[in-house]
Amino acid sequence: MKLIKNKITSLSLMATFAVSLLSSCNSIYEDLEPCEQGLKVRFVYDYNMEFANAFHSQVDCLTLMIYDSEGNFVDQKVAHHNEISNENYRMDLDLPEGNYTLLAYGGLDCEKPSFMLGSRAEETGMEGMSVNVLPEMITAPEGNALHHLYYGRHEVAVSKEGTRADGLRETTVYMMKDTNDFRVILAYEDGRTIDVDEFEISITDDNTHLDWKNDVIRKGGVKYYPWTRGNSALGENEDGSEAIAAYAEISTSRLVEENDARLEVKRKSDGKKVVSIPLTEVLLLLKSDRFNWMGNQEFLDRQSVWNLSFILTGDAYWANTSIVINNWIVKINNINGK
Repeated sequence: MKLIKNKITSLSLMATFAVSLLSSCNSIYEDLEPCEQGLKVRFVYDYNMEFANAFHSQVDCLTLMIYDSEGNFVDQKVAHHNEISNENYRMDLDLPEGNYTLLAYGGLDCEKPSFMLGSRAEETGMEGMSVNVLPEMITAPEGNALHHLYYGRHEVAVSKEGTRADGLRETTVYMMKDTNDFRVILAYEDGRTIDVDEFEISITDDNTHLDWKNDVIRKGGVKYYPWTRGNSALGENEDGSEAIAAYAEISTSRLVEENDARLEVKRKSDGKKVVSIPLTEVLLLLKSDRFNWMGNQEFLDRQSVWNLSFILTGDAYWANTSIVINNWIVKINNINGK
């Protein structure tokens, strides 16, 4: 019995010693893998209507700014598409003990960005940080396709070991999309050809500046114009002729419910507004009852691709308006800009 007891004790001591070797990061052993140090940051973009992580497929460059508990700038890191397109990508941070705020932006440091920092990150505290649409993106009468912008903010407490305060080595920054894409379709109800050049199409909003919390800083309204436009076959009329519709695509910065964003279509011949709608109010009509738990602003932030179709009567007034998003349709009658 004594022999068995001694063997058990020896095995227990050996197991304890082996565990101590594996868990120790303060000792060096040539035959062991080095222990990982610091914090690993994961990035997720699932704040969309699919509720699926699209970070690796949609975000093509990443900027992370780090601020301490007093809002002072600590460091900035940048990663590019070849890194972040890997689903296993994690950004390594080596930070001393303390509390930090991580501000993440996707789309700032890409080859052709549409947004820029209001000032150099190291020159201002966190609360003075802003992101602005580049002035050259807002042009008339031809607009520009905005490079998509993504935003995330996360607070984390770091321990002496450089991990989270709870000992975990990974933390996650959840991101949202700040840009919107609109496709506007114009067609005559009798099927005759419509020329897109007959009309001026624009979206007016005051949303070109975003602060560190991603809130809109009002600087005065701007007009976003189509970055592309043209005519496309809609189908065949009863007499066998081809029905030709017009289309235009416009991209904008973040939509917020309290802004008076408007979509307008004017006849160029006389400047008459044939449609003028409160954009966000109309878009919110598309929120299905299956998402009645979702707030209005969350819906506007999650949905970023919008398709709007307008049917024009013979006297050049919009008789019927269909707004289609993911197969949901809202019809609005007799919108004539009055």
